[in-house]
Amino acid sequence: MSLALEKKQIRTHILALREQLPSDVRTASDAAITARLLQLPEYQCAGTVLGYMNFGSEYASEQWIASVLSEGKQLALPRVNPATGRLDLYWVDDPDYQLQKGLWGIREPLVKRCKPLNSINEVEFALLPGIAFSRNGARLGYGGGFYDKLLATCAAPRPVLAVAAYGQQIVIQIPQEKTDVRIEWIVTETETINCKEF
Repeated sequence: MSLALEKKQIRTHILALREQLPSDVRTASDAAITARLLQLPEYQCAGTVLGYMNFGSEYASEQWIASVLSEGKQLALPRVNPATGRLDLYWVDDPDYQLQKGLWGIREPLVKRCKPLNSINEVEFALLPGIAFSRNGARLGYGGGFYDKLLATCAAPRPVLAVAAYGQQIVIQIPQEKTDVRIEWIVTETETINCKEF
């Protein structure tokens, strides 16, 4: 089986599982994940944080983002640049005023209302989206390669990379390519996984 087909099958399977989560279970899981994220020492030490606005059946990141801002941290959020096929990052301190629905219906920074980041290296802690994750830090995104391209521009030291996921999104193995960037932390509703231990 080709690597692309294997990835596609994992995406289809995990997305189906994620879609089937009952709303009450999802709400409770989101709250538990948020609480665990806020306790992560690497997050607590960071003054600058990259997040994302969720869509579909993803972990609901809004509460975590509200906490980031209430704690006085600087928050960066991504916007897809159709001209370059890459993510541009912007500082956001008032999501209600500075965001609007963009590509795929995801809320994105309004360029005229936000200051851009010069580099991903301005960020100390990054919460990344994705579909499936393995305990050794492999991450399977939606297939656009946006975050792998963004992180490829990082100079050392790069931000601490974490993901928020429901337990069903953890898989035994994910096929990896040279361009795939590994994460350091997976936070679920029941556990906080240090991927460097696997």
